[in-house]
Amino acid sequence: MTVVAASDQPTLAPSIPRQLLVDSGYVLLGLPLAVASFVVLVVGLAVGVGLVVTVIGLPILSGTLYAARGLADIERLRLPAVLRQPRIRPHYRLAEVGANAWRRIFVPMRDAQSWLDLAHGVLRLIVAGLTFVVALSWWAAAVAGSFYWAYDWALPRADGAGDTDLAQLLGLGDSTTARIGLYTAIGVFFLITLPIVIRGCALLQASFAKAMLTGVAEMRDRITVLEEQKRAAVSAEASALRRLERDIHDGPQQRLVRLAMDLSRARMQLATDPEAAGRTIDEAVTQTRETLAELRSLSRGIAPPILVDRGLPSALAALAGRGLIPIELQVDPQLGTPGGRLEPAVENTAYFVVAEALTNIAKHSRATEAVVAVARQGARIQVRVGDDGQGGAHLAKGHGLAGIADRVRAAGGELAVISPTGGPTEIRAELPL
Repeated sequence: MTVVAASDQPTLAPSIPRQLLVDSGYVLLGLPLAVASFVVLVVGLAVGVGLVVTVIGLPILSGTLYAARGLADIERLRLPAVLRQPRIRPHYRLAEVGANAWRRIFVPMRDAQSWLDLAHGVLRLIVAGLTFVVALSWWAAAVAGSFYWAYDWALPRADGAGDTDLAQLLGLGDSTTARIGLYTAIGVFFLITLPIVIRGCALLQASFAKAMLTGVAEMRDRITVLEEQKRAAVSAEASALRRLERDIHDGPQQRLVRLAMDLSRARMQLATDPEAAGRTIDEAVTQTRETLAELRSLSRGIAPPILVDRGLPSALAALAGRGLIPIELQVDPQLGTPGGRLEPAVENTAYFVVAEALTNIAKHSRATEAVVAVARQGARIQVRVGDDGQGGAHLAKGHGLAGIADRVRAAGGELAVISPTGGPTEIRAELPL
């Protein structure tokens, strides 16, 4: 779960010419970088391994791994423009505080990612060389063929019988028009397919780099996120159970105890004082109704039947109808149709966010009105709850926001709390569909 001040705008894909230039620069610059990496790392590795028996090789080998790390960082800086993904840098092993020089020398040798950086720096020459040749050849064919008509007259031609032009071999004749038309058509073909081929070369080179340089880091980050979601889910469920237990103990349980006492008293009064017994039974009926009302209220906080039966818009409308202040609803009606309903887990989480946020507004905000908006945003559902209250809400202060944060994090979403002192306040949750 990430707490942000505002939702990020989606990154727009660049235009075809711009992407072509970016991919071409990435591929063509990749070969010089690959040659430099290969020379530096192979020489450093060979010298370090060769001198390891004399102990001098250990610092050289450690320095080679640090050099591989620096070269890998350069490649990681180049990846986002091609893959259109944020830059990811793995967490390298660090030396302990107060470690001596020899311990620091062994730090990169005990780090798996440093060896992956070294392997990438050595092996990338194969991929970079292949993609460089393809990209350069395609560019040359596209430019030379497309502009063949402009320099055909300047090319020397022999009149020998053994010289046969490609146009003649294809049966198009030996005229200048046939020759220019054929070579220009070939150039146009290479020009049209140039963005696709260059994009493929760039993705091949970038995918290899991503697998070697950020693959392990992404897997670790994903595991960390899943662990955080698991902890958040456990925390949210534990908090909900504690709250439910407290509410039942303080409310319905006390009423049921009193109901049992009233019925026992009525049974004893029935023979001696029927009128008193009737009054006691009336009080018991009142207690029964109030107990049922409290149980319904508790059930609405868990999973109201209207949410299951009629969907999120109807459930939120019922929730807003019980509010203590005017609440404006801006909910996509498609979320209540059979084809537009959300997954039950997402639907329950969205309802919980709104219910808890409105409860906090009623208890703490001193607001006079509130707004609830729920709508799809691409592959996510956005839930916004705002009020015109005194502001100052923050996750660190509790007031139910910690429970909302845990529930949103458990669903893999993001929570934003925008609440300057003096208001207004907006709680924004984005949940993956």
